[in-house]
Amino acid sequence: MLARLDGQVALVWGTMPGERVRARVERVGRGVLYADTVEVLEPAADRRECAHDWRCGGNVYAHIAYERQIRLKGEIIRETLGRIGRLPLAEPPLVVASPERGYRMRARLHAAEGRLGFFREGTHQLCDPAATGQLLPDTLLWLSRAERFVRDNALSGLTALELTENIAGDERACHLELAPGTNAAAFAPLTAAASVSDTLRVRDAAPATTLHLRRSPRAFFQGNRFLIESLVRHVAALVGEGPVIDLYAGVGLFGLSLAASGMDRITLVEGDPVSGGDLETNAKPFRDRVRVERRSVEAFLATEEARVRRSGSVAAATFIVDPPRTGMSREALAGIVAVRPARLVYVSCDVATLARDTRTLVDAGYSLDGLTGMDLFPNTAHVESIAAFVDRHHR
Repeated sequence: MLARLDGQVALVWGTMPGERVRARVERVGRGVLYADTVEVLEPAADRRECAHDWRCGGNVYAHIAYERQIRLKGEIIRETLGRIGRLPLAEPPLVVASPERGYRMRARLHAAEGRLGFFREGTHQLCDPAATGQLLPDTLLWLSRAERFVRDNALSGLTALELTENIAGDERACHLELAPGTNAAAFAPLTAAASVSDTLRVRDAAPATTLHLRRSPRAFFQGNRFLIESLVRHVAALVGEGPVIDLYAGVGLFGLSLAASGMDRITLVEGDPVSGGDLETNAKPFRDRVRVERRSVEAFLATEEARVRRSGSVAAATFIVDPPRTGMSREALAGIVAVRPARLVYVSCDVATLARDTRTLVDAGYSLDGLTGMDLFPNTAHVESIAAFVDRHHR
């Protein structure tokens, strides 16, 4: 949380707006103080008891009542769009809430001295994943068994474990990161499952429309089991009637959901070899209505820009983008502006890069046509934002 001490900016762990605390300054960087709350002198009305370390990944906001967390995240989106994007919003956007416990389907755990855990924020110290409340009880039980397997067999060389589960939590697969020279075969029992499968309801109409997806542990996929269907439906509701180009398509969550609901003329672009392989497999039932492009977004857009220029037409399409936390590259953003789709649906896991890219799109002739938050990571400072843009000059 942002505070000031004698006019100097301080970022303070373990507090919230409206409180007065005694904090210990841990370090100073570029004129900013970094501090940890030692004692709460004047608590806010929305503070709640939290027995766990707030710096253990997933607990950063755990001392704040959940309803207040949702309001704070809406205010963060609004403030960041105004400060970085120079786009003032009249009101904070709606942020959709999530159950606080057991929501996480994907996790990367670090290994040290026979233990698996998350890094404590700002350190390389392991903390117990059970303390965060993010994982299901069955997941924690599996992790305990994995630790015991490593100890009982005196195995060494494991540095990290990437875990993925399906929405139901009854399938689990993992990818191990091993130090050079480690005997990988000794760890084979932990990696028996190569992938997991999900069935998503993309529409509730009778009969319900569903989509089946398979994904490997290293493929990108949204992490909240409780909100993923809501996210898919929200994105689908923002898509126009023309063709759809799904950039950063991953394993096909958005583009293939549209195909399953009956849309056609869908192009899915994914440059990552792992996600791209899963995407091709998942797209097979929709060969008549989708096209998969396994190359970088930048390379695809360069070709698409040339096609649009040759035809002399403006693409009456909707682009869906779900970039990594760093946002879109300059080349990708310039490519989208050059092609000028009629609509753009931007799914962002980092509000600062969304605000930066929003400014570029607004300067290029787009208008913000809707903005919603989804709390995919309760009790953390992260919030997912879904923004819709329309080309002001499209006819």
